[in-house]
Amino acid sequence: MRSTIATGAALIAAAIALGTTWWRRDLEQQKAILNETLPVHSAWWRAHAKQPGELLYVAIGDSAAQGIGASTPDKSYVGVLAEHVRLATGQTVRVVNLSVSGATVALAVRDQLPRFAKLEPDLVTVAIGANDIAEWNPITFEAGMRSVFARVPPHALVADLPCFHLPHNEVKVAVANEIIRRVAAEHDLTVVPLHATTKRAGFRSILTHVARDLFHPNDRGYRSWAEAFLPAVSAEVARRFSAVS
Repeated sequence: MRSTIATGAALIAAAIALGTTWWRRDLEQQKAILNETLPVHSAWWRAHAKQPGELLYVAIGDSAAQGIGASTPDKSYVGVLAEHVRLATGQTVRVVNLSVSGATVALAVRDQLPRFAKLEPDLVTVAIGANDIAEWNPITFEAGMRSVFARVPPHALVADLPCFHLPHNEVKVAVANEIIRRVAAEHDLTVVPLHATTKRAGFRSILTHVARDLFHPNDRGYRSWAEAFLPAVSAEVARRFSAVS
């Protein structure tokens, strides 16, 4: 009897180990597949930036602004917001997406702000900082955020960090978001409640709103990000632009 139980337990353990190994291999494969889309999305946004538009929308951010994990680059929250502005105003929208996959706040200051300084955007969104959580340093984070917020116009819309759902990350995110809200208030910038919006989707959103690498949003996840921005974007559009009949 004991031998039978031991054999059964060993088989279960072996099955679990095999399943875990398969899942890890599949996850790594999915990450590799999405990594191959990085230059594709980047090239798409560069080409799109050359298209003329009556209004100029500039995005500062990381891979989420690039739309990594979406079925196509325009399904990112940046693409969804640009389409919303086009429909709301009746005007064409040129999008200059300065975001870089993997960017931290410090890298955005180094690489994106110098390019931003040459532009005069009608709409600005800033969603940066999620990559800082991995090697969290609140002092460096705040210094970088101060640099970003000091150099964007008063009408810029800045998002707090999304909900990571995992407790050990959420502790850091809470600190990061306090910094974002405090520094944004000093510059009278509107903070977009990305964290609250993504948190409402719940832990199950990992299955429904996240790409197969279990990190980046999918199309549904990016719609949720866009929903966080839309009230502020709509208010800004109503305040500054009139629809063309």
